[in-house]
Amino acid sequence: MKLGDGVEQAIHSVAVLAGLSDGGVLSAAAIAEFHGVSPSYLLKHLQALSGADILHTVPGPKGGYRLAKATKDISLLDIVLAVEGPEPAFRCSEIRQRGPNPLPARYFTKPCQVSAAMLRAERAYRAELAKTSIADILTELAADDDDGGIAARGCAFLEIHERKTAR
Repeated sequence: MKLGDGVEQAIHSVAVLAGLSDGGVLSAAAIAEFHGVSPSYLLKHLQALSGADILHTVPGPKGGYRLAKATKDISLLDIVLAVEGPEPAFRCSEIRQRGPNPLPARYFTKPCQVSAAMLRAERAYRAELAKTSIADILTELAADDDDGGIAARGCAFLEIHERKTAR
């Protein structure tokens, strides 16, 4: 299964926004700069996250993005569904019923075994993403950041780019 680049960008963007102070926001341009990605491509995904009530958008020249809920309440599945949509990764088109010498419909009364197996895998994949929150990811990151370099980079960036607004 291959997810688009937007999923990675969206997850990392939410993680960065988790570091904001109360009332702080980051512009889409600043988030794109931090990750070295295209601002226009990232903006599309930030808008999808806002539409899914994961991010809150503050309009205006001093506006930007911040989390709309606590990191413990944002799962990786929430982000994936916001960016990729709710459709399963595998969509059966019933190719077993096509081609030369088609069989009568009585051979196809049960679901396709390939489709059934893929949907079981999809359920397992989604369940794992649903039980992993951004808070979990940040906790794991803090435990792995043995010299504090990753945290220091993020803090230094936020110090420069965070915009303070009224909540």
